[in-house]
Amino acid sequence: MDSTLHPGALAGVRVLDLSRVLAGPWSGQLLADLGADVVKVERPCAGDDTRAWGPPWLSDPDGHSTGESAYYLSANRNKRSVTIDLGQPEGQRLVRQLTSKADVLLENFKVGGLAQYGLDYASLKTLNPRLVYCSITGFGQTGPYASRAGYDFLIQGMGGLMSLTGRADGTEGDGPLKAGVALTDIMTGLYATVAVLAALKRREQSGEGQHIDLALLDVQIACLANQAANYLVSGVVPRRMGNAHPNIVPYQDFPTADGYMIIAVGNDSQFASLCKTLGRPEWSGDERFAINPQRVKHRSELIALIHGITVRRTTDEWVAAMKAVGVPCGPINTLDRVFADQHVKSRHTRIDMPHPLAKQVPLVANPIRMSESPVQYRRAPPTLGQHTDEVLLDWLDATAAEIGDLRVRNAI
Repeated sequence: MDSTLHPGALAGVRVLDLSRVLAGPWSGQLLADLGADVVKVERPCAGDDTRAWGPPWLSDPDGHSTGESAYYLSANRNKRSVTIDLGQPEGQRLVRQLTSKADVLLENFKVGGLAQYGLDYASLKTLNPRLVYCSITGFGQTGPYASRAGYDFLIQGMGGLMSLTGRADGTEGDGPLKAGVALTDIMTGLYATVAVLAALKRREQSGEGQHIDLALLDVQIACLANQAANYLVSGVVPRRMGNAHPNIVPYQDFPTADGYMIIAVGNDSQFASLCKTLGRPEWSGDERFAINPQRVKHRSELIALIHGITVRRTTDEWVAAMKAVGVPCGPINTLDRVFADQHVKSRHTRIDMPHPLAKQVPLVANPIRMSESPVQYRRAPPTLGQHTDEVLLDWLDATAAEIGDLRVRNAI
């Protein structure tokens, strides 16, 4: 760690990250950004599955591929990588030793997958009663589906999100769609982090750790939010509405002279301002449109009227006009425009970190802004096994001879 940096909010917390792909690593990265010492345990030679999920690959200063995939880089900043073979008794013993020094363990093996190595919660709790052990699976530790593998795309479908995402039935391009990023994994990583922090807080009073059971399916259903509540309250199954909102109108995309824009009217006052900007102030007094419940009832009529006007000016012209009167409106940006946006740039949303195989690696900044214990960027995403010796020395006081012996035995 750079000694010039102030301690992070989680300084002193040790996390052993046995997870791979996205949900678990996302949680580990967030904990690491907040100051925890996160050690990523990977398979010798292969490492995290996402190391092979390319292209694109990070390039060195000469433009040659480093073999580090962009996917892997997105979720493993601020960690230290060690390679340990869990199939070897010596490797299992080593993980148990590391666990005895850890505050938190993250894992996303199939239910029961770590029990064969003596690395399940019941076994490790006896070794370290203060351990917070977080298990992330597709369907949870219990229930008829517990033994099944779970993937983000599958869970978006089974958990209802895809039934709400996509164009409405009967329209061009209709049918269910997944989100453009692995949102279920990301949300599960966020819930895992909240649960870990809560368990650490509880440990301050009880002195005991606990087991956290997090399922992607549970998280996806929980994040249906108002759509789930709409169904539970009304008994009516929500349908796909494209970019429209089920409870607010107008709140969707609209065509312009050169593309599309989003109008997100959240109250009746904003709707009145929108009507004036569109040159139709009388709409705000029309009993069909004056209040939101009526606008929802007469959705199709109002949307058609607005469409007829928005196509007359460009996106930038409309955005400027609506911004001037406080109507929420904006373009639908491609990622090049996102990172070129003056506001995004002012928030330092892109960061560049030194990398051992490349001059720098570009990454997306952590969005948490804390005044007294800010997020710190201490380490680029590690190369495979980059810190094996360092961690064994740091956590276990291992000698060079002991580390060499582990290598001879193929444990690391």
